[in-house]
Amino acid sequence: MKIKLLIPALLSFSIVAVPARAGETRCGWLYNPTPANWFLTDKAGSWTISVQGGYQARGMDFLPNIDSRQFVKTNGNYGYGCACLSVTPNRKQMRITEIKSGKALPLSTCQRDRNLPKRP
Repeated sequence: MKIKLLIPALLSFSIVAVPARAGETRCGWLYNPTPANWFLTDKAGSWTISVQGGYQARGMDFLPNIDSRQFVKTNGNYGYGCACLSVTPNRKQMRITEIKSGKALPLSTCQRDRNLPKRP
């Protein structure tokens, strides 16, 4: 009898835990203007992901690789593309505290989005 009562309790815990770990999706311009400086500009504004010699979000390895045809170079090999990231944000500081996953998108996706600036 005790096992039957425990299983529903474990299942309800799992259902609650999954959304809490999922993060939120933010889509927009993923901008890397210079070494170790990363920002995401979406409809809410510009989010700091990393600053050279300073702040860095956890999960930087989850930033997507953007195809060279979908990447605009603005400074040598640095520039911007379009992407969606699953993140944990700090809204007060406009920082991404953790990147859980990322997906590169065609440039046209961000270019057509009226909620975004023309480019970062």
